[in-house]
Amino acid sequence: MAQITLDKLAHSYLPNPKGEADFALKEIDHVWEDGGAYALLGPSGCGKTTLLNIISGLLVPSRGSILFDQDDITHLAPEQRNIAQVFQFPVVYDTMTVAENLAFPLANRHVAKDEIAKRVAEALEMLDLAGKANRKAQNLTADEKQKISLGRGLVRYDVNAILFDEPLTVIDPHMKWQLRTKLKELHRRFGHTMIYVTHDQTEALTFADKVVVMYEGEVVQIGTPEELFDQPAHTFVGYFIGSPGMNVLSCQVAGNKLRLGAREVELGCSYPQLDGRTEVGIRPEFVRLAPAGQGLPITITRVEDIGRFKIVRALLEGQRFDAVLPEGREVPEGASALVDPARINIYQDSHLVRVQAQGGN
Repeated sequence: MAQITLDKLAHSYLPNPKGEADFALKEIDHVWEDGGAYALLGPSGCGKTTLLNIISGLLVPSRGSILFDQDDITHLAPEQRNIAQVFQFPVVYDTMTVAENLAFPLANRHVAKDEIAKRVAEALEMLDLAGKANRKAQNLTADEKQKISLGRGLVRYDVNAILFDEPLTVIDPHMKWQLRTKLKELHRRFGHTMIYVTHDQTEALTFADKVVVMYEGEVVQIGTPEELFDQPAHTFVGYFIGSPGMNVLSCQVAGNKLRLGAREVELGCSYPQLDGRTEVGIRPEFVRLAPAGQGLPITITRVEDIGRFKIVRALLEGQRFDAVLPEGREVPEGASALVDPARINIYQDSHLVRVQAQGGN
């Protein structure tokens, strides 16, 4: 296990990058704790796999360095870093049995035979493959082969880190939930440093202690699932985390007054003068609907009933605005929106403006 330090790390696939736009991975300067469970979350092309490949040694960064504890491993080959990596698609030996595949990385490191047998048995049980231990891998389904890939990463207890690159892509939905639960159990049991790449917010939020949200090659926020939901540091985080995502509306802010078109709302904080593009972020879960005249007038365009709750799609001063209505609650006639000032976030040029709440110490 290792503490991972990213020291002014950046990468470009161009031979002579001239500006920030030429970098697939913009500068990162951060320390990831020994034994932490991290998820790299973002859309395709945001740089998360590039970052994972730099950590694993498949890529050498254009700038900066990477340390495991105090050791600079920037230019070490993957096999010299003592890591385990699980890729998006199965990497198995078809001519070996399931048990032989799981034992292979341990046998290569000359682990004692009784210890190999114990770890393989644990992996087979965890992955629900005990009944197929002696079957050749070539006869298995794609999701069963991916389970073997996961198992080969998890049987090693002595690694600095275990890296997962979208490992559940080919796994059926029910098994995904089971395997995420097992990964959490293993993390608590062995304390491995784990880094999990995904574009799926559910996978990231249920697996990780800290989620690293990436957008256009940049780390825009590192935080707990609660922090990402309550106080997105960037409007992209608000869009990307949550279903539906955060409402982001153009506005004006003066002191403790928020103006949306012709409407004004009193805020729980007083803001300095804000230059550039100013927006307000409001989670649909924190919006209450009331009869007309009690809040901000909205025009409802449609209602989506998804069983556990309704998503009310509306317009507020001409801008898209969503609200979440609990199960069994009816949409008021001629509805208006009530918003708790404590649940409002203000953004300047897409970045959260942090101020102290009035009355705070």
